[in-house]
Amino acid sequence: MNTTFGGKPHVLILGGGSVGLTTASDLRKTLGSEVAITVVDPRPYMTYAPFLPEVGAGSIDPRNVLAPLRKVLAGAKVVTGSVSQIRSADNTVVVTTEEDVQLEIAYDYLVVGLGAVPRLLPIPGLAENAIGFKQVEEAVAVRDRILANLAEAASTKDPKIRKRLLTFTFIGGGFAGGEAIAETEDMVRDALRYYPDLHASDIRFVLIDAAPFVFPELTEDQRAYVLNQLRERGIEVKLETFLNSAEDGLIKTSDGDEFETGLLVWNAGVKPNPVLGDSDASDLPVISERGPMMGKLEALADLRVNGPDGSLDNVFAGGDCAAVPDLASGEGKFCPPNAQHATRQGKRVADNIARSVQGRPLVDYYHKNLGVMATLGMYKGVGRINLADKELDIRGLPAWAMARAYHVYAMPTLGRKAAVVAGWATTLVSRRDIIGIPQSSTPRAAFEYAANSGKKK
Repeated sequence: MNTTFGGKPHVLILGGGSVGLTTASDLRKTLGSEVAITVVDPRPYMTYAPFLPEVGAGSIDPRNVLAPLRKVLAGAKVVTGSVSQIRSADNTVVVTTEEDVQLEIAYDYLVVGLGAVPRLLPIPGLAENAIGFKQVEEAVAVRDRILANLAEAASTKDPKIRKRLLTFTFIGGGFAGGEAIAETEDMVRDALRYYPDLHASDIRFVLIDAAPFVFPELTEDQRAYVLNQLRERGIEVKLETFLNSAEDGLIKTSDGDEFETGLLVWNAGVKPNPVLGDSDASDLPVISERGPMMGKLEALADLRVNGPDGSLDNVFAGGDCAAVPDLASGEGKFCPPNAQHATRQGKRVADNIARSVQGRPLVDYYHKNLGVMATLGMYKGVGRINLADKELDIRGLPAWAMARAYHVYAMPTLGRKAAVVAGWATTLVSRRDIIGIPQSSTPRAAFEYAANSGKKK
């Protein structure tokens, strides 16, 4: 055992997302002060990702989708930093803090919940001009950019500039991309009442996806319903289409279309945290075969990491960076990378670590998917619920209400739940805010202008 923690087993958790937060919280409830817990994450908070589309649409205050780790995980040590090295051979992880200080942290049990990052393609102009939609900062930036573009477009008389400002392009038609464009389009439609100089026909939303359908998690009938809903609202959906170039904000697609855009949002896939696939940074074995599981840690059914010589008995993994067998769906299938599974995998990891500490046998992870839900703007939604051996198709207002209810239930901390509901109630009374603050990303600009305005050139 690690003697640096008073003889207590030390559980080191990499990642403060759904897996990490749930593991730490449940371990503290189960074992109390019998174990020492350290959580490492570049951010001092957990982001509840399913609420990001509503943050991007101004329906939820950004802070209300964040669970502060130090507040939620009382009694655990939180280290704000990035993982630089994982040396499972000597039970050590190297963490680099924001001040570029390297910390070596020894452990008795390691939990890897490092999540995923956007999977970028070598498309000219993509890295320079696009923004992702995986973090709260990105959702806020998307909201601010769209609202600022509306204000700027209403103030210009140049038709070319106005057209560019009012064109918003989203790449990726999965749940993340589909919900993001649907929610933000709904926000723009609502905001237009305050812009008499703008008309709905001035707005162009474009959704591009290489697949032949949107929302692959849904049934064929539900996909057709979503596609029809988006197109009825004027959203252009380009399926089986690739983004060829995005240089200088000029979008070129594989169907021959070319247009300038005022916003480019990338939601076309993710990949496991790259530190895992770097052999110089991590000695944990990852899946090398090409396919959707490439770069992920191979997890056994009990969530221990599987290596070439068998399981690593003190290393557990879950969430987006792990290939976890889906025992409820059949042999050869893996759990989809969503918050529903990540949270429950965190609970199983916590229980299995407690079992290991107490010398009891481990238990396999088993969870039958409850279904999927997506919101498509205010009072609009779609989804399916798994009831026994039947699937219930939900659409429209009932789906929207059920999606919101489930996510409030799943949102960590009572305070955040109450804040989200209170925010929704306020929005019903006063409508969504239409102020975008893109300058928040450069808060010193006004100060620097004042400081330099009196200087002679």
